[in-house]
Amino acid sequence: MRHLLRGELIKTVTTRTVLGFAVGGIAFALLNTLAVAVWSGTLDEVPEKEEALSALPILLLLWGFVGTAGEYRHRTAAPAALVGRRHRGVVLSARIAAYALTGLLLGTLTTMVSVGLALPLLSDHPGPDLTRGDVGAVVAGNLVAFVLSAVMGAALGALIRIPVLGVVVLLIVNFAVIPLLSDVWEAGINLTPFGAAGILSRMTHHTTLSVVSAGWVLAAWTAAITLAAVLIERRRDLA
Repeated sequence: MRHLLRGELIKTVTTRTVLGFAVGGIAFALLNTLAVAVWSGTLDEVPEKEEALSALPILLLLWGFVGTAGEYRHRTAAPAALVGRRHRGVVLSARIAAYALTGLLLGTLTTMVSVGLALPLLSDHPGPDLTRGDVGAVVAGNLVAFVLSAVMGAALGALIRIPVLGVVVLLIVNFAVIPLLSDVWEAGINLTPFGAAGILSRMTHHTTLSVVSAGWVLAAWTAAITLAAVLIERRRDLA
């Protein structure tokens, strides 16, 4: 299993895709911090200030999806299973674990950028300042959301296997369907992976679901989708 994980890690960190998503994550972190801490007006509540430190977990969801689905599109999944001489489900598990570890690195990088820029900007706003505990909680939530999103994306990529279709659907759901329905069914939307990830990363606040509960919801979705992907992978052709 160790050599499989090492091989999958090498693939995840040596492609141009990971560089593109890293740059995109940093760019969004900068844009979000400026939008919240500078352009949105006066912030005088802790949840509002925490939003300036947040990130966009769907980026790693897309990254995991594109990377894993691309394995099937480019027909590299089958050779990996043959060379590794392990069951297809084991190979997929190693691939998902590699995306989890790399997602943690990307999440750490992105969060460092957002925190480093946001804290000096937030010092000019009235109201209570963010404590070390507040900042630590936001950072932890961001990292958990990033890792779980990367894992979920990788599992979805193994299930769907069509990169373009999956990316289009995920973007439409996150940026069109969820905002449209959130005004009329907030409690239900919060129980979706997109809603829970938004609460966990502090993109959404003053909701019907707590941050801790959102973490459990996202973890449950991730575990269920990952288990389904591994079980289905064991029963169908790689080609």
